[in-house]
Amino acid sequence: MPRPKRRRFVCQEPDYICFHPEGISPLEEVILSVDEYEILRLVDFEKKTHQEAACQMQVSRTTATEIYEAARYKVADSLVNGKRLTIAGGNYQVHSGTPEKLNKTNLRKGTQTMRVAVTYENGTIFQHFGHTEFFKLYDVEENKITASEVVATNGSGHGALAGFLKANQVDVLICGGIGGGAQTALAEAGIRLYGGASGSADEAVASLLAGTLLYNPNVHCSHHHHGGEEHSCQDHSCGEHGCKGHSCQHG
Repeated sequence: MPRPKRRRFVCQEPDYICFHPEGISPLEEVILSVDEYEILRLVDFEKKTHQEAACQMQVSRTTATEIYEAARYKVADSLVNGKRLTIAGGNYQVHSGTPEKLNKTNLRKGTQTMRVAVTYENGTIFQHFGHTEFFKLYDVEENKITASEVVATNGSGHGALAGFLKANQVDVLICGGIGGGAQTALAEAGIRLYGGASGSADEAVASLLAGTLLYNPNVHCSHHHHGGEEHSCQDHSCGEHGCKGHSCQHG
């Protein structure tokens, strides 16, 4: 059975839902969905970037840009051709607050099914995303783990791992060190990242669902080699890489 289509998060529904040229009642109408209204509000009114808007709406940047371009065309069609503009419908869910609060609410209240992936080695979080040979996948419904399995990456390297996760319908990734290019690829795939984590994979997912996962929102790893030993970002001092742990309840 296909998984439900991911809803777009909006902070508020519009106060005004119908616009038309003064003095006439247009025969034609343009329907602007609520999620299209939201992307215009975020980008054109609040002056957010497409990436910031995507984060707040819980979609990929590519999807945010597609929604934005469709919305701008509809508004232009209404203005140029004198059509009534009505805001209604769309695949959305209302949540008020900051993007961090949106993330926490979505995870903790189980508003939709979710699949979490963890870089995996012998029960723990593997510390270099680009070299991971296994992911442990967890299916979550109503904030509870309903199934889990370990899957092999089959030799997929840095560039292919984001595609591998997307093909496996992953929504969230927990990992240790991860490079900037991989982070960009994950963002493009609409996968939320909790990097800089360590310890038991199972306990990390439980902490994520409880809103207490310690992670590093600014994680980065160039993956140096010293005497044959590999070091993740967590092996260096905080002053060198800015690797300070955070709890996911603080975003």
